[in-house]
Amino acid sequence: MPTTETCEPLDLIVIGAGAMGLSAAFHAARAGARVRVIEAGSAPGGMAAHFDFGGVSLERFYHFICKTDFDTFDLLKELGLYDKLVWKATRMGYYSGGRLHEWGNPFALLKYPGLGPIAKFRYALMVWWCTKRKSWGKVEAMTAPDWFRAWLGKDTYQKMWKRLLELKFYEHTETVSATWIATRIQRIGRSRQSLMKEQLGHIVGGTQTLVDALCNDIRQHGGQIDCASPVVSVTSGTDGLKSVETARETLFAREVISTVPTPLAGRMIPGLTEDEHARLASIENIGVVCLVFKLRKPVTGNFWLNIIDDRHAIPGLIEFSALRDFGDQTIVYAPYYMPVTNDRWSWSDEALLD
Repeated sequence: MPTTETCEPLDLIVIGAGAMGLSAAFHAARAGARVRVIEAGSAPGGMAAHFDFGGVSLERFYHFICKTDFDTFDLLKELGLYDKLVWKATRMGYYSGGRLHEWGNPFALLKYPGLGPIAKFRYALMVWWCTKRKSWGKVEAMTAPDWFRAWLGKDTYQKMWKRLLELKFYEHTETVSATWIATRIQRIGRSRQSLMKEQLGHIVGGTQTLVDALCNDIRQHGGQIDCASPVVSVTSGTDGLKSVETARETLFAREVISTVPTPLAGRMIPGLTEDEHARLASIENIGVVCLVFKLRKPVTGNFWLNIIDDRHAIPGLIEFSALRDFGDQTIVYAPYYMPVTNDRWSWSDEALLD
């Protein structure tokens, strides 16, 4: 049975010690709040935490920083890490028709086969339009396929985007928000050293550097971080306090922030109304299984490679060593996006690796 903590209630409990949870706790602790972070995993950091990959300290999922990530810059400055930010020129490629093509700059678009002059002009205009947006207006109500078809035409959408979206969203492809993809085009489009050169950033030592700094700062300001402590339930009392029950103890706080995936949040809060549970349950999720490879030589030299090829069941590769230097080793992430309806959802790690 869990024990009940009888000391004065905390100001804030944060559920989940990923980057979002740690950042929330960091700001609250610095503002003078009594904070406790509760994490189900064995270590803080979530997908930003590192693991030992045969002697290489590597983040669980690839991360990069763009030129317009101003909130990230502010956080790094507050933590004294801004001088750890490194910028590097990166490249993008397209693999289609059995061939590798350069991508991501005006000349690459001009050279790309299979698109006529008008289609190329429309594509360039779409990217330019995305980079200049301050708000999305009517696009907010559109789906990604409809938005692409409106900008590019049906034929170019079929050639350049349809398979990429289907390998990421599967049966949800026709309902994905246009602003989801438009904001990503904007973020990358604005992260450039020049018109011809894309430039992305990373933190020296990887994302674990940021995770460690956040954890240290939270503790220095009186906060606590509990790992291997999954939350069983969150309830509200008549006194206005929130009760958070874990496998080990019951804690009380004036406020609770949950940063766990939406389906888990609904299950841990029994006091939600039937309508609130239904609204949370209606938010569909797609998981991702990311295979990581250590190779003796680069695959393409591109940081990211979009793949449009019926022989490959992934939308692309992330050649992470094109951003972060791992000496003579090449690190590649291969993401398989998976709704639970995907046959591969039930595959073993060994089967996916094969």
